[in-house]
Amino acid sequence: MSFSKNPAFNLKAVLQETNLVADTLRAWERRYGLPQPQRTAGGHRLYSQYDIETIKWLLERQSEGLSISRAIDLWHEHHTSGVDPLDGFAPSTLTPAQTTPAIYIPPNTTLDSLRAKWITACTKFSEAGSDQVLNQAFSIFPVEAVCFEILQKGMAEIGSLWYENKISIQQEHFASGLVARRMDALLGASPAPSRTQTVMIGCPPNEWHTFTPMLLSLLLRRRGLNVIYLGANVPAEDFKETVKSVHGKMVILVAQTLITASALQNTAQTLESLQIPVGYGGRIFNQQPEISAYISGNYLGDSIPAALDTVEKLLQSKYKPIMYQSASQEHAAAHQAFVCERAQIESSARKLASSILISSEELNTGIQFLGDNITAALHFDNMEHLTYEVDWLKTLFNYHEKPLQKLSGFMKIYSQAVDMHIKDHGAPIKTWLNAQATQG
Repeated sequence: MSFSKNPAFNLKAVLQETNLVADTLRAWERRYGLPQPQRTAGGHRLYSQYDIETIKWLLERQSEGLSISRAIDLWHEHHTSGVDPLDGFAPSTLTPAQTTPAIYIPPNTTLDSLRAKWITACTKFSEAGSDQVLNQAFSIFPVEAVCFEILQKGMAEIGSLWYENKISIQQEHFASGLVARRMDALLGASPAPSRTQTVMIGCPPNEWHTFTPMLLSLLLRRRGLNVIYLGANVPAEDFKETVKSVHGKMVILVAQTLITASALQNTAQTLESLQIPVGYGGRIFNQQPEISAYISGNYLGDSIPAALDTVEKLLQSKYKPIMYQSASQEHAAAHQAFVCERAQIESSARKLASSILISSEELNTGIQFLGDNITAALHFDNMEHLTYEVDWLKTLFNYHEKPLQKLSGFMKIYSQAVDMHIKDHGAPIKTWLNAQATQG
């Protein structure tokens, strides 16, 4: 199909036809020189049918996950090869503006204002609203800025709203799903590698928070590296086998909790024999930096930009094994005894818990949470590592108006169960549990 290049449509007609907002269209023209409207004697823009279809073509590429800058690069690549991008283009695949009114976005287009609009769209379960805000953001700002200022900060704000009981867990999950899909699309649209080094990125066992490793994957790909993103909950041996098969030059692991930091430690130790750098990071290492002394790897820093710089340095340096600490004899013995007797301890705790009137669902969740965290804290040679996780839980109880006495009673009962089954070996665990029961 051939489209007329005769300038016949004013700005209002174009916005109605494409469902785009004026600020976005002007930003495209200013930043990228596309489309290229003509001007009336009075300076008003006039667009051709070809210009309108060009805009629709770019919007189609955005809906497929490309950033606007990459979509425009693709447009120019077609032209450079002598192919009109609109040859065979079927604009009817877009929903006409007359049947689906545009969601109005005010002209205030700072990253802060766009983040606020995006959070509002997510909490209203509006996928269309979320997509329109992000499409506008990617059309105006660099990919890195949108990822940091809207997606990363936006998810942190949404997490805080849930933590404070201001939104539901369903709203938080909805937003997380939208972010995962957008990041997956951006990864799929990232350019081919221009460097030979292969970097593998993923999460250790039981770690399901994937935004940070996906963002690292995207940004390292944009630096030209061949990045293999393995996703969530990857067994240590799978990392090792994949590194061997693709001749990987580096592995990056991300953990957010004390429990998954312990799993990350095991994965890093499994990878030692490969003699390649292992980098790691995540929320838990920022909050409790002393844990890093027990990890067989290179801490990448407390921010994504710092991590990117550290990765570059490690790739350019000769491999050096990492010296790391092990748990003391007392904590190692407590860890071994607790792991061996955990099933019996938890069975006794369930029987004793009938006295504190706690629901079976709350009881099972508490037992699993506490047992996993005790194991991890002993792994890192200090039961106090668990204090932060419990403080978080206490604050959550407060926001949800649940009595802290239940949590304190549960700690006391669990201490009794530990004493019943591992006695003196459980001294570090009992000391910490009893202190928490008293503080609660």
